[in-house]
Amino acid sequence: MPTDVLARLHDALGASVTTDPAALDSTREDRSGWRSATPPLAVVHAASVDDVQAVLRIAHAAGTPVVPRGAGTGLAGGAIASPGAIVLDLSRMNRILEVSEADELAVVEPGVLNGDLNDALAPLGLWFAPDPASRAISSIGGNIATNAGGLLCAKYGVTREAVLGLAVVLADGRLLRTGHRTVKGVTGYDLTALITGSEGTLGVIVEATVRLRPIEAGEVVTVAAAFPGVEAAAAASAAVTAARIRPAVMELIDAAGLARVASFLGATALAGTPLETIAPGEAFLLAQSDSHGAAAEAARIAEAFAAAGGRVTVSTDAAEGERLLAIRRAMHPALAASGQVLIEDVAVPRSRLPEMFRAIEEIGARYGIEIPTIAHAGDGNLHPNFVFAGEEVPGEVWAAADDMFRTAVALGGTLTGEHGVGILKRRWLADELGADSFELQRGIKALFDPTGILNPGVMFESTAGGAATAR
Repeated sequence: MPTDVLARLHDALGASVTTDPAALDSTREDRSGWRSATPPLAVVHAASVDDVQAVLRIAHAAGTPVVPRGAGTGLAGGAIASPGAIVLDLSRMNRILEVSEADELAVVEPGVLNGDLNDALAPLGLWFAPDPASRAISSIGGNIATNAGGLLCAKYGVTREAVLGLAVVLADGRLLRTGHRTVKGVTGYDLTALITGSEGTLGVIVEATVRLRPIEAGEVVTVAAAFPGVEAAAAASAAVTAARIRPAVMELIDAAGLARVASFLGATALAGTPLETIAPGEAFLLAQSDSHGAAAEAARIAEAFAAAGGRVTVSTDAAEGERLLAIRRAMHPALAASGQVLIEDVAVPRSRLPEMFRAIEEIGARYGIEIPTIAHAGDGNLHPNFVFAGEEVPGEVWAAADDMFRTAVALGGTLTGEHGVGILKRRWLADELGADSFELQRGIKALFDPTGILNPGVMFESTAGGAATAR
């Protein structure tokens, strides 16, 4: 019974447990545009592995759902309260436990913010490569749970490539350690890779051993180009990757997205940058080359952009490059300033980016909806955005999103490149995976979590508690 579970939680964890209505309400949403139909039973602010184990043991014995939650910056409804659930807040587990300069690794708790880790590493000449746009506010535990990507992953890989080992509390409270501190390690099944991207459905990440990289000396060269349309810009980015060039960053913003950003930031913020001269209807493509050989690589990128019809500028000014990246990162705040935002996340083979952008424009026209879109063009990951008024996602938006998801899969792509499935996309999961893979994955979930208490409703239909509803 809920009262019995609450009593056990209070006995075991004391003041770490809260049922304050405001605290409960704060866990009912993330940044996806979804909101839980009801608040959770309680929020537990875990401060240690022992706290997490205590919560899971109590929940397992009672059959009570548990929703692991970090910074709450998710974009797929993957860490929001479900009815009758305990929300297990890990944000207080925010210590950097170890940095080994000799082995180029760090051991961190899940609540460490991505940006904070890199701030601590910079004086040592090291850095953590995963670079989601939310890096200043997103936690490493959440990055691992969703296998987050970001602006740099075309060259440096997504989060999975940076995770060496994990400590995970299983549904029944047992502590599992996976992976290695070594560069190589192929003993047994790769449970580290399996848990990375599992969205809290297989266990609760309480510690991570992550790979670091040396900060390499060398200049950063920024190549920026305006194109007459988004298909031309997408074709230019595809030409760069086809030429086997791997810039550290290659980001594309369509005309609708640029208009929103320009309106939000104002003319002063764009003054003195290539964006100052962007004309209505034009798309913008930004690339950066880093490390040794950056100038030669940037020259090849500039040639490819110009050959595809781009109006190109090249700069070795690091401050200007950072300024342009900051403008790119302003995309979501710009959209959020004008209404509710449903931020989507599909990926296609890089050669098919022009087709996907064409499809998005056609879908928008068909439903009478503007779909501002940005893309990590270096890896084929697009973020189409739907901006709407009111609390509920309009029916035509879901219909347009359905067309868009199916188009991405038909082009050889996927429903999600980095945000995860969460609640938002579970209805399409079986269609992409196929029946056999879908059932195998459900079987893996049941093996790790036989009573279905971990993050119910995420990825698969809930077997414990209820599911969230669309805003």
